[in-house]
Amino acid sequence: MRQTSQIAEQQALRLLEAQSRLGRIKMRLALHGKRWTWLTVVNGAYAAKRLFDIVISLVCLLLAAPLFIVIALLVRRDGGPVFFKQKRVGLHGREFEMLKFRSMCVDAEAKLAELLAQNEKAQGVTFKMKNDPRITPVGRFIRKTSIDELPQFLNVLRGDMSIVGPRPPLPREVALYSNSDRLRLHARPGITCLWQVGERQGGLWEIGDRNSIDFEEQVSLDVRYIESQSLLRDLWILLKTIPAIILGKGM
Repeated sequence: MRQTSQIAEQQALRLLEAQSRLGRIKMRLALHGKRWTWLTVVNGAYAAKRLFDIVISLVCLLLAAPLFIVIALLVRRDGGPVFFKQKRVGLHGREFEMLKFRSMCVDAEAKLAELLAQNEKAQGVTFKMKNDPRITPVGRFIRKTSIDELPQFLNVLRGDMSIVGPRPPLPREVALYSNSDRLRLHARPGITCLWQVGERQGGLWEIGDRNSIDFEEQVSLDVRYIESQSLLRDLWILLKTIPAIILGKGM
């Protein structure tokens, strides 16, 4: 009887071990399943946003091709380069060269140091100056109409930027960032964004003056966008950029 009881106990233990191993296997499979589901959703969203960026950029570049030629000829009249290339900080702190139509005199960067003392932004992180003497007559027009930003669609095609996302900061600005400011580097930088169109309260039709938004609020709006971004949201921000430019409140 004792021997029979021992055999039964051993069989019961083996059964429990088998069930335990089966349970662990099922748990691992469930965890892997959730992980792959999450990766599929994330990668799918990234792929959809990237496709959106490429399609919109190609369409805009094709439609704006005649304008590109005219602006290039006007900018080139003073003998300087057509495009202005500037180092900016993108996703996860990676630096890249952002393109613009040149709107300033050729030696604009050399003159920047002496103008920093006249910075209108109290925080000192970003630089802004009304009636900047470095801006050319043509540059003043293309800045007011945001035409100088059009070459950034090439940055989007290269993958450095997105259509919608936080505006890419300068390296000297990032050097002054706090840890919370660096949250805006967790998304690919964009041509337009929430604060560029002046959307501060999250209103569907809200368009405001971006010049009234200080640096801290810019960061807050960028983080809000990162936490709630979607293709539909991107499309709506892009559409709101057009009236914001026309009204002189955006870009």
